[in-house]
Amino acid sequence: MNQHQADVVIVGGGLGGVAAARAALLLGRSVILTEATDWLGGQLTSQGVPPDEHPWIEQHGSRGYRALREGIRDHYRRAYPLTPSALGDPLLNPGHGFVSALCHEPRVAAAVLDEMLSSWVAQGRLLVLREHEPVAAARDGDRLTSVTVRHRDGSTVRLGAGFILDATELGDLLELAHIPYVMGAESRAQTGELHAPDRADPLDQQAITWCAAVEYRAGESHVIDEPAGYRHWRDTVDKRWPGPQLSWLDVHPITLEERDRPLFLRDPDEAACHDDRGLWHYRRILSRALLDRPGFADISLINWPQTDYWELPLLGVDAQTRQTALRRARDLTLSFVRWMQTEAPRHDGGKGYPELRLRGDVLGTLDGLAKTAYIRESRRMKALFTVTEAHVGHAMRGPGAGSAIFDDSVGIGYYRIDLHPSTSGRTYVDIASYPFQIPLGALVSPDVANFVPANKNIGTTHISNGAYRLHPVEWSIGEAAGALAVHCLDTGRTPAEVRAEPRDFQELLSGALGVPLAWPDDIRRATVD
Repeated sequence: MNQHQADVVIVGGGLGGVAAARAALLLGRSVILTEATDWLGGQLTSQGVPPDEHPWIEQHGSRGYRALREGIRDHYRRAYPLTPSALGDPLLNPGHGFVSALCHEPRVAAAVLDEMLSSWVAQGRLLVLREHEPVAAARDGDRLTSVTVRHRDGSTVRLGAGFILDATELGDLLELAHIPYVMGAESRAQTGELHAPDRADPLDQQAITWCAAVEYRAGESHVIDEPAGYRHWRDTVDKRWPGPQLSWLDVHPITLEERDRPLFLRDPDEAACHDDRGLWHYRRILSRALLDRPGFADISLINWPQTDYWELPLLGVDAQTRQTALRRARDLTLSFVRWMQTEAPRHDGGKGYPELRLRGDVLGTLDGLAKTAYIRESRRMKALFTVTEAHVGHAMRGPGAGSAIFDDSVGIGYYRIDLHPSTSGRTYVDIASYPFQIPLGALVSPDVANFVPANKNIGTTHISNGAYRLHPVEWSIGEAAGALAVHCLDTGRTPAEVRAEPRDFQELLSGALGVPLAWPDDIRRATVD
């Protein structure tokens, strides 16, 4: 078996993993970064999800995350024939989608992330092992000694480091290293949360989504073959849904009222030049209206309520059940594409949009789907401190109260507490929250001294995870995790000792890395509709 050693090993190359690697490298250490797919970026790239961000993202965020966002915009400015107005727009939104101020193609983000790390690879200070998944972890008392990862060809590599970080999408190292964790939903009695269920259920896990990209080609037909489960998804009505999932009908995630939101509200060619609220514009990742050359088509990213898969969980089940869940999630998305092409009610009174063409190339695949499923929920470490709804939720804290202030803050973030329908039969839980801080205690294990979680596997609950799981927060978690590993190596302190006296570590974050640790008070107390 091959072996490699570095100061810091980071397992998982999503946004948290990349941010952790970048922080550790900037602070002078060597890093090994592994990733299960061949793209870095996780939910932003291989899972195909345009960034879900807060309304203050252009003014408030870490220096590293701003560099990523500006790198994406600069890529379009350099490589695309933008119109003069688009080229001059400092807040360029390449897709002009309304889910984010920066809707863009996943392949572009993957390229930018590679560029951000490229010089360290050239120096030999960063080794990136793509298409490697963790299969074992060795532990000696309160320390992890190594992690073994397996390439898709079956070969294995043992990785050793002074610090080991888990940035995987499902918190894999928590299980492999026998680090105590929670999965699924805690009960109200356990957490005291207003919106927690009456009973704990580890199999109550948020729906996953297998995203896809499609473009609209007027006058053409690109109808795909009927997927295996098409008739099931078309005809079956779930108790939490107003009709079959193959429909323009869904429920409003906050009010739970039935709504009808079609793909296009007008002729697609006309819609390309307008800002409307049809599904097409929701996650559009390339807008031809911004391009000053013929031949381009609008491209939109399918991560819509109709493609949420909630039949089976991924955690706490055997490998066969997990694979069945992933296969069925893919089948649901392809079935929705087929339905849109053949049976969906059209804006002009007809039926079906055969003009829709799958664009797997912008996702790095041949089949039209993302490289892997979009994962909303992970195993969560039993940390020294657990963030609950009581720390961030508007209803529990009261009007104008703002989020809890953490003296050990290592970053900031904001998102509503947004839980999608789950495998237990629960529908949406989507409730207001306040802009919040990330407490260092949620990244500290009571059991392992050289381990740090670096993704959505930190000390949150099933409820609060709904606010801490999106792109900029994941980046901030990873950034803090990578810096914490280096700080501990440099000072000889443990994460728990740093948490007890965090001031010098916080100065490192805010100074060397440009990480904001607190919101302006008016924003901390703000309520966003």
